[in-house]
Amino acid sequence: MPINLLVELGIIAIVLMATRFAGLGRKLAAITLVMLALAAFSPLGNLLLFPLESRFPPWNPSRGAPDGIIVLGGSVDTDLSAAHHAPVVPHAADRLFAPAELTRRYPNARIVFTGGSANLISTGPREADYSVPILESIGIPKERLIVERDSRNTYENAIFTKRLVAPKPGERWLLITSAYHMPRSMGIFRKAGFDVEAYPVDWRMGGRDDLLSFTNTARDGFDRTDVAMREWIGLVAYRLMGRTSELLPGPAKD
Repeated sequence: MPINLLVELGIIAIVLMATRFAGLGRKLAAITLVMLALAAFSPLGNLLLFPLESRFPPWNPSRGAPDGIIVLGGSVDTDLSAAHHAPVVPHAADRLFAPAELTRRYPNARIVFTGGSANLISTGPREADYSVPILESIGIPKERLIVERDSRNTYENAIFTKRLVAPKPGERWLLITSAYHMPRSMGIFRKAGFDVEAYPVDWRMGGRDDLLSFTNTARDGFDRTDVAMREWIGLVAYRLMGRTSELLPGPAKD
């Protein structure tokens, strides 16, 4: 979380100002304050998000019905859900809403939800346990749902889902996730040998017209900057680990 790093730098600056390195502390405090202001109010978050969100266009249904639809987790807070014994959806709710309409439009398509616990070692609640009841409540029949509940990250989403559904050559599968997360997700699925088509949802900005827009609310600016920075870091890390073949995966070339 880049904003956490800036706060930590601010704390270090305050500590330094109480030592013989007070001058360095004042300089670090000034730099940190400027960076926080840029993250909170400047177009920085939009500039970082736009290349991610615009990388894949909205899905074009003209090619016909898909054979399957994959829904990536990331919407439900499992800890809060477990504490309140009810699904808590603090963000990315579009990932859960989009499959309902697609399910009605394509009655023969298989529906897969993939999401477990993001914790490295966990025996606690899985995201699928709380997301599946939501999907059922908005009209997706239980018998059409295929559930993968062991994955901890996007890489495991791809590996475990491919193993679960065993896609056949020529089948068409849609991948539903947030627009900013789509480049990394597509790169991972391709590297795993699972050919999917992008169905982006959950946009965080309007488009090119917002590129140079300033933000009135610090929380909104921090949120966009954090999301974008985390995703760019993820793209670099997954490329270095060999989990994607490109730094910024894009639409397949015809």
